[in-house]
Amino acid sequence: MEELLVAVAKGLVDDKDAVQVTADEPNEEGVVVYHLSVAEGDMGRVIGKQGRIAKAIRVVMRAAGVHKGVKVMVEID
Repeated sequence: MEELLVAVAKGLVDDKDAVQVTADEPNEEGVVVYHLSVAEGDMGRVIGKQGRIAKAIRVVMRAAGVHKGVKVMVEID
């Protein structure tokens, strides 16, 4: 799952070395929270106009989580 988020983020940004993903342990509801951080200059590219790209990233990750039987949430830091 982490690899998928890194691959998607690196496809969007200019500074590919600044992409970092960390995952929290599942909380009491079984949700795994992934934290995506990118370079300050690439934040707009990851969020997109009116948050559309960020929403699409969350949808893709949620769908991949359903496929693996895991509840997933993505936070962009």
